Amino acid sequence: MSDTQNHGFDTLQIHAGARPDPATGARQTPIYQTTAYVFRDADHAAALFNLQEVGFIYSRLTNPTVAVLQERIATLEGGVGAVCCSSGHAAQIMALFPLMGPGLNIVVSTRLYGGTITQFSQTIKRFGWSAKFVDFDDTDAVKAAIDDNTRAIFCESIANPGGYITDLPVIARIAEGAGLPLIVDNTSATPYLCRPIDHGATLVVHSTTKYLTGNGTVTGGAIVDSGQFDWSATDKFPSLSQPEPAYHGLKFHETFGPLAFTFHGIAIGLRDLGMTMNPQGAHYTLMGIETLSLRMERHVANARKVAEWLEKDPRVDFVTYAGLPSSPYAERAQRLTPKGAGALFTFAAKGGYDACVKLVNALEIFSHVANLGDTRSLIIHSASTTHRQLSEEQQVAAGAAPNVVRLSIGTEDADDLIADLDQALAKATS
Repeated sequence: MSDTQNHGFDTLQIHAGARPDPATGARQTPIYQTTAYVFRDADHAAALFNLQEVGFIYSRLTNPTVAVLQERIATLEGGVGAVCCSSGHAAQIMALFPLMGPGLNIVVSTRLYGGTITQFSQTIKRFGWSAKFVDFDDTDAVKAAIDDNTRAIFCESIANPGGYITDLPVIARIAEGAGLPLIVDNTSATPYLCRPIDHGATLVVHSTTKYLTGNGTVTGGAIVDSGQFDWSATDKFPSLSQPEPAYHGLKFHETFGPLAFTFHGIAIGLRDLGMTMNPQGAHYTLMGIETLSLRMERHVANARKVAEWLEKDPRVDFVTYAGLPSSPYAERAQRLTPKGAGALFTFAAKGGYDACVKLVNALEIFSHVANLGDTRSLIIHSASTTHRQLSEEQQVAAGAAPNVVRLSIGTEDADDLIADLDQALAKATS
């Protein structure tokens, strides 16, 4: 489908990037389970390797099934291009890879998934990179954290685990004023609830494992390029603005313009890091995206009903769902995610850490897993699992204090979910 300007989200989530297979007429995107592709001749091969022609070389770089997924996600997010990879964590490293170098840093929100906090506070040090963690509600602190060695600002649109809503337009203005790209993890919101590029984001990353696939079957990641950042405005981003030795001095931004970051992600990122998405995984995610809007509507409706019930329950200290009128982020949610505040939030059970453990063990419909965004409702006690490597101070800052559990509300009958929570809370707090 070539013209996407006048189509609605429901149409694009089914058709964007997909065309009938030219060889067989197959209407569904085939799984191209192949390693390599036959070149027409020696000149064709040379043109592909020199980035003078777009095509398929080797499935570490490009694959027709994955290419459809890349185009679909980019279209839904309002970007010019996307690169899919093996996981959400891989997407974060690939997003930073063209921007960073030894001694450089990123400014990041304190409200992030625990694995991301570990990746940014520990793992990236091995590359000589560093991260500065800041409360993004404190805009003066965000500005103060930026220095001459900062190369990006990173946050989540709807933060995991607490469902906190980042004020993206405010952070985008700070990033623009500093001449820096804003990278937004949009996993929890999906482009159905929020399109960060519309609010000033430069790059959007996803764990496609979660809501985009929606059925807990495969892992994957994606980086979406807005195409709106001027990589040549300063000398801060030489990988994109300066000659690339591996391609005979080609300058990615000069050559590819708005698609510079996307082409670099494939030609350098996937080539050298090898964080490739497999075509069968791409196929599962394409199937999931076809029903994204339908699922997200049910996720949101269920989450709102469950959160409202929990907020009134005397066995619960507080609920963090931004879709509640009582939430300090209610106005922000209405402004940035008008279709709903997602389906991810936490609540504190009276009785603290021990009560949370008992609660998790007593649930019957909710699955105790380290995942989110499934059609099944999920629960986890973050302080003892996904965030256990953090100090208690870091856990509290991330919204994963010892006395809270994280819920990912699925698409089951909401009354059944409430009944399950009711019986489990009775056992946990008796």
